Amino acid sequence: MRYKNLIPVLAFSIVTAIPACASGFDDKVFDQQSIDALAARVSLAQPREQCFLYAQLVHEMTEFSLRQYAAGDVDKATSLLKQVQQLSRKIHLSMGNDDKRLKNAQILLRHTAFRLTEMLHNSASEDRPLVAETLAQVNEAQTEAMMQVFRK
Repeated sequence: MRYKNLIPVLAFSIVTAIPACASGFDDKVFDQQSIDALAARVSLAQPREQCFLYAQLVHEMTEFSLRQYAAGDVDKATSLLKQVQQLSRKIHLSMGNDDKRLKNAQILLRHTAFRLTEMLHNSASEDRPLVAETLAQVNEAQTEAMMQVFRK
């Protein structure tokens, strides 16, 4: 008799515990301080770690830019997107055969490209060229990272 009550309790516990353990790329709220701290960390990192850290920085800046754009601060969002373009170029330069967490960088860049695509569809027509150019840069870095992963 006691076992009949145990199964629903266990099922309920499992169902409610799984979402609490899951986390996505967008769960953390990014701000200028976290971006500045990560930028400082990138400059001090070893060359093997820089590719992933640049990808993480590109992701954080893109998310922060999306928030700024949604809040109506288009100038700040535009400035961040221009910085994302510069960092995407640095990803190309920092990519090597012995990169640490290259697959993670590629996944993060793919998600960033997805978020930029969302931004492209939701942005005003005068902002679309910059977003499209940024998306192209991130897609190029993501493709290069993916090709590097498959070469290993």
